[in-house]
Amino acid sequence: MDLNLKDKKILVCGSTQGIGRAAAISLANEGAKITLIARNENKLKAVLSELKGTQSHDYIVADFSDSKDLKLKVTEYLKSNQGFHVLINNTGGPRSGSILKATLDEFELAFTMHLKCNHILTQLVVPFMKKEKFGRIINVISTSVKEPIEGLGVSNTIRNAVGNWSKTLSFELGSYGITVNNILPGFTETERLDEIIKIKAKKANTSDKNMREIMKNYTPAKRFAKPEETANAIVFLSSEAAGYINGVNIPVDGGRTKSL
Repeated sequence: MDLNLKDKKILVCGSTQGIGRAAAISLANEGAKITLIARNENKLKAVLSELKGTQSHDYIVADFSDSKDLKLKVTEYLKSNQGFHVLINNTGGPRSGSILKATLDEFELAFTMHLKCNHILTQLVVPFMKKEKFGRIINVISTSVKEPIEGLGVSNTIRNAVGNWSKTLSFELGSYGITVNNILPGFTETERLDEIIKIKAKKANTSDKNMREIMKNYTPAKRFAKPEETANAIVFLSSEAAGYINGVNIPVDGGRTKSL
């Protein structure tokens, strides 16, 4: 299948590691022009050197904990660049922990990084998408929008806010050839998963290694996902072939989520 991503301009958030990095590499391999965005310039340069394809790629240094800085940096970038056909909203998850013990500052930070920054970027990129009559907004969130995950109180709350924001947005943008969809990763081999394993192991009074095996058995696949597997779903949703998929949550979790 020709996904026809050649010459598409794609902004990939949180692209220095994990799913974001894998998505950037996979999209570049399909011929897209990638703009990476994250806060660590050295890591951005490292990922930039991994991007192949026929296009030139670049990056923006911005901190998602500072929404004003993010808006300023992307606005400046767009003054000398046309815009983006695809926006991949992907930001590292909020700190783990009990919802009852979560502080208001934790909620506010997570709301800024995941909802406000998604919204700012969307407002900046949609005019170009409308002009092109083509746009893809893909939000990498969590299976917790279907089934809350124990020990991720703030994340469960904020991820659902993003999910409903996304669904509402899909109603408003569909007629312009712009789709808005959510990828819901299951347990994926990332630094975030290592953090969750440590918390669960401590609570269960067992080793990280044992907890890792226990968690693999939560899914019918009996293993964790590779970031590249989640990236494959992102690549497809970015393409012209996915033009009639809009406003949906797509779990990439090996069948772990029990709800439809």
